[in-house]
Amino acid sequence: MLVVLALTALASFAGAVILAWSQPLPPAAHIHLALSVGVMPLILGAMSHFVPVLTRSGAPAAGVQSIPLLALAAGTLAVFSFIAPNPAYYFAALLALAATSAFAGWIVKRGKSALGKPHPCLYWYLAAIACLMLALAVVAAMALWPEQRLALKRLHLHLNTLGFIGLTAIATLQVLLPTAVGRPDSQAATRLRQDLKWALGGTLLIAVGAAWFKPLAWLGTLLWVLPILRLGQAWLRLYRTEIRQLHGVAPVLAVALAGFFATLLFGVLHAVGVLLPIDSAHAFILAFLFPLVTGAVSQLLPVWLKPGPQTVWHGQIRQRLQWGGGIRGLMFFGGGLFLAGGWRGGMILAVVALVLFLVQLISTAKTLLNWSD
Repeated sequence: MLVVLALTALASFAGAVILAWSQPLPPAAHIHLALSVGVMPLILGAMSHFVPVLTRSGAPAAGVQSIPLLALAAGTLAVFSFIAPNPAYYFAALLALAATSAFAGWIVKRGKSALGKPHPCLYWYLAAIACLMLALAVVAAMALWPEQRLALKRLHLHLNTLGFIGLTAIATLQVLLPTAVGRPDSQAATRLRQDLKWALGGTLLIAVGAAWFKPLAWLGTLLWVLPILRLGQAWLRLYRTEIRQLHGVAPVLAVALAGFFATLLFGVLHAVGVLLPIDSAHAFILAFLFPLVTGAVSQLLPVWLKPGPQTVWHGQIRQRLQWGGGIRGLMFFGGGLFLAGGWRGGMILAVVALVLFLVQLISTAKTLLNWSD
C-alpha cells in the first residue's frame, strides 16, 4: 500500500502542476490535489510504517492500514468539490477527521504499550495529527461562523502546512537522513525532546496570528526558526560532505529543510504584503514538498517494495533513484524561490526536476520487471 500511496503522491504533484497551468480553477483545487490527495495519505501511511519502529512493536492491523485510504478518499472528494463547487468538502473533512481520530488513538495506544520508552519522534507525530484534526474541525467551523470564513481558511491552511506536514517532516528528517547516510546523529533524540514545544508553539501562534493578529505570526516564526537552525547546524557539522554531493539523498533532504526555512520567511513577507498568498503556497509545495517527497521516496521505496534485511538489491535501487538528487533538489528550490518572487517561469524548473524523477522511477520499474523475468 505504501508504494501505491507514494506513486499517488507523485501523480498528484504532476496533476496539481497541470491544473495550475491549464485550467481556470480556484487555487484551492490544485493545492488540495497536492496536499489532500498526495501528501496527507502518504504521511499517514508513512507514520503507520514508522510508529511500530519508534515503539518497538508489531505491524499495524489491517484496519489501521486502511486509514490512509480513507484519507485519500476524503482528499479526492475535497478536490472535486472545488472543481465543481459544492459543499461536499464538509463531508470530506468529517470523513478525514474520523479517520485521523482513529489513527491518533492507535498511536497513543502504541505509545503506552511500547517496549521501553518510545522514541521522541512519536510525540512529534502525535502533535502533527492533533494539528490535522484541528484543521479539519475548522472546516466545520466555517459553516457555523461564515463571517469569519477567510480567517478560518488561513487557520486551516497553516495548521495543515506548518502543523501536520511541517511537524511530521522535521521529525522524520532527523531520523531519515542519518539512516540514509549510515552515520547516526547522537543528538537527534535530545533535539526532538527539547524542540517540540518551540515547533508546536510556533505553529499555533502562526496559525492564529495569520487568522486574526499578525504580530503573533511573527513571534511564531521566530519560535519555529529555533529547531530549524539547530537541525541545520547539526547536519552541517555531521554531514557536510554528503550534503554537498550532486547525487544521493542527503542533498535533496537538506534542500527540503532549506525549503521549509524559506517558506517560513515567505510567510512573513506575505504578512507584510510583499508576497502574494498564492505565490507563498506554491513556493511551499515546490521548494519544500517536492524535494521532501522525492527524497523520502528514493530512500524508502526499496524498503516498501521488499521489506526485511537490506541487501545489494536495495542499494542498487536507491542508487538509481538518487542519481542527480542534489541537482534535482536545487531545481526544486530555485523554482520555488522564483515563483515566490512572482516569476511564473520558476514553475518550469520544478516541473523539469519532477519529470526527471518520474523518468528515473519508470526506468527503475522497468529494470525491476526485467530482473523478475
